[in-house]
Parts: sequence; structure tokens; C-alpha cells
Amino acid sequence: MSAVRRPTLTQVASLAGVSLKTASRALNREPNVAEDTGQRVREAADLLGYRLNGIARELRRGATSALVGLISGDLANPFYSAVASGIERELRQHGLQLITANTDEDAELERSLVDAFLERRVRAMLVVPSAERHDHLAAEGAGGVPFVFLDRPPEGLEADVALIDNLGGARAAGEHLLAGGHRRIALVSDLARKAPQRNRIEGFVQAMTAAGNSDWFLKTDVHDVRRAEDVVRDLLASAEPPTAIFTTNNRLTTGALRAFRDHSGAPPALIGFDDFDLADVLGITVVAHDMVALGREAARLAYARISGYDGPAQTVVISTTVVPRGSGERPPA
Repeated sequence: MSAVRRPTLTQVASLAGVSLKTASRALNREPNVAEDTGQRVREAADLLGYRLNGIARELRRGATSALVGLISGDLANPFYSAVASGIERELRQHGLQLITANTDEDAELERSLVDAFLERRVRAMLVVPSAERHDHLAAEGAGGVPFVFLDRPPEGLEADVALIDNLGGARAAGEHLLAGGHRRIALVSDLARKAPQRNRIEGFVQAMTAAGNSDWFLKTDVHDVRRAEDVVRDLLASAEPPTAIFTTNNRLTTGALRAFRDHSGAPPALIGFDDFDLADVLGITVVAHDMVALGREAARLAYARISGYDGPAQTVVISTTVVPRGSGERPPA
């Protein structure tokens, strides 16, 4: 099957019975085009289904577009989709549009996506970083394209950042389990090379250290639901299984719940970082934070830069709270 070709401006001009230049001027609503001529051209364009390429038009004029780029880890993750929602809602109020892309935690892909968005002359870049360093973006920022980082601070670059209180939230989760009488606690963490995960590990360790508890253990670099399920299943089958588990993001919590499904005994206490759909229905205790607010604050930082703010880099931190729903309050077996 041959590809369907989009109608061209030449076809619009031919149908309207005008020159190519007149058709272009009419569709761009430039002056000195007779009203009836402009109407005829627009009707021809509607009939053919022709639409102006707004981005190309702006770029030809040497202007920036109305687009703001977001590069995130994985929009299939409800965390990132909620963040994107907050960004989009805020930008819409200022006549800006959000375009998104995923890195799948690939540093090289992140760099190429940044380059691709900059080629489209986006007004600002919002980045959930996967790369270890971001020195190379300093020149882009100096060139007038503001960068705002979300969830993870950049390395080697002064830039605005919107973060979650990862350390405080994880410390509170550890303290919550300790207050319930737990000592043999397993921490199941995502990629330890990422700053949010390092901070969540550190916060949990702080709680254990302050309580003088050394009967805990750590499983790191558990990056997806399937791996979390396998890790938690192994923990439950060990000679001395944990009486409580703390998972450091929503995907790992989902994996733990799947492992619990096949466990014959009483499940351990469970607290997960990040709230998620049906967590309240399932009675899952979580470290909650406003993901939409994280996106909204990042967008506000970006818009301030677009509007001319040139002060020092700012950091906004979104607070966290432990939401007890039952799973984190189970007593030690």
C-alpha cells in the first residue's frame, strides 16, 4: 500500500486559483491580501486538509517555538506521567506546549534527545537526568535555553531543580517500621547510581543507625517489577525472612505484592515509596508526595527563566509523608 501524501501549498494555490506566494501570505494572514482572496485560499486549504507547519514557519522567522521539551525516564511509569501532567497544565496557562521523550535510563539517548529538542528551538528543557554529568549543557544554557532538572540534580552544571524529599521520606519510612517493633528489615532499592535512590537508601540507613538497629539488609539495582518480584520471593524463602520490607519506588512495590501473592505464610509489613493507583484499595502504606506538584513547580521554574529571571539557580523540594493504610502496620511475626 502506498503512503498517503499530505496536501501541499502548491495544491492549495492551484485550487484557489492564486499564486503560491499569495496562498502563503493568505494562510499566514499577512497584510495586503484581499479578504475574498484570503477566504478562498482558506476554504481550499480546508477542503484539501492542508495545515500550516507552525514550527517551520517560526523557525524561518528566526524565532523560538512555543514548545517546551521534557525528557524523562519512562512515561509508562505512573510517576512520570503524573509529573508530565503537572508540567503540561502549568505551561498551558502561558501559551506553551509540552513535547516529551523517554530515555529508558540511557545516557547517550538522553544527550541525543536534548540535541534533537534544541534543534527545534524549544523555549526550555525539562530533564529527568540519566547521564552522570551535564557539563556539556552549560553552553546551551548560556545560549538562552533554560534547563530545569526534575527528581535528580545535575552533575557539573548549575541549574534550577525540582526534587522530592527523598532522604526525609525514606527516613520516616524506616522510623515507622521501627516504631512498629520491626528490626529485621529489608530495603529493596532501584538503581543505586541514581541520586534519588542513593538519598532514599541514606535516609533509611539514618533511621536504622539512630535506633541502633543493625539487623537490616539491602538489595540494590532492582530496576523493574519482575526483578523485584524475584528478589522479594527469595527474601521470603530465606532461613530468616524479614519481618518488614521497604521498597523504594512504585514498580518495586508492585513486584513485592506479586511475590506476596504466592507466599503461604503471613506477609511481612510493607512500605513503598511513591503512591500508586489502588494502593488505598489494597491497603498499602506508602511514602506519598505530590507528583503533579513536582511537575508544576518545574514548569514554574522554567517559565520564570523564559520570562527573563536570571538570578542564581533555585531548588524546590516537594515534601513527603507516610500514609498508613495497614500493610506497614503489620506487627513482626
